[in-house]
Amino acid sequence: MKIKALIIDDEPNNIENLQLIIDKYSADVFIAGTADNAEAGAKLIREHEPDLVFLDIQMPEKSGFDLLSALPGVNFEVIFITAYDKYGIQAIKFSALDYLLKPINIEEFKLAIEKAKQRIQLSKQSRNIDNLLEYLKVGQKGSPKIALPTLKETMYVRISDVIRCEATNNYTTFHLQNQEQVLVCKTLKDFADLLKPHDFIRTHQSHLVNPQYVKSYLKEDGGTLLLENLQKVPISRQNRETVKASLSGPGS
Repeated sequence: MKIKALIIDDEPNNIENLQLIIDKYSADVFIAGTADNAEAGAKLIREHEPDLVFLDIQMPEKSGFDLLSALPGVNFEVIFITAYDKYGIQAIKFSALDYLLKPINIEEFKLAIEKAKQRIQLSKQSRNIDNLLEYLKVGQKGSPKIALPTLKETMYVRISDVIRCEATNNYTTFHLQNQEQVLVCKTLKDFADLLKPHDFIRTHQSHLVNPQYVKSYLKEDGGTLLLENLQKVPISRQNRETVKASLSGPGS
């Protein structure tokens, strides 16, 4: 399967370097055009209707996110290319999208390309892009939706509907307000990092809790959280003081 791709990046050296990497490591991807700013990139997208866009986040005047927001629809895959951008990467991860840090790591490039090929065949990317744009609009302190990739589908769940997350080997079980449980193909550590800006508390190696559902702190067993649904979540010794501080801090 031949994949028609575009590169949108404000730095000519980055475009040239990415083209060399694509030519060497992904023969079934061909570059139909390049652009060095968001407006030219949007025009290129309309002209070529690509399968895949390599998109720089940080560009002068308008960012890669601005470009996507301005399009009437996104019916192509996106692999973001970026220097380290904490908030941008947080938003991308939240929506189960792929990104490559500059300078590009070849193994990460190969993995991102393979995942993009699979999604092109399944046509799932558009919903993830929609989720990304909502996250950018709502912001970290709102209640955006988080993409939860399961074995059968990707679910989109509002942060405010997540009661807690529990480690299950290399998977994570999300416990939702409607009593549904969602098994996700990622580790709890992945979600602890993503949900930290939303004030989720790591009580234990195997438990992550949304503080809005905490009913009380029990002293039994060295420390336990009683939730609004009357479930109890253990607190490890090393996390005890952090949990107390989080619950007694501003906004709790």
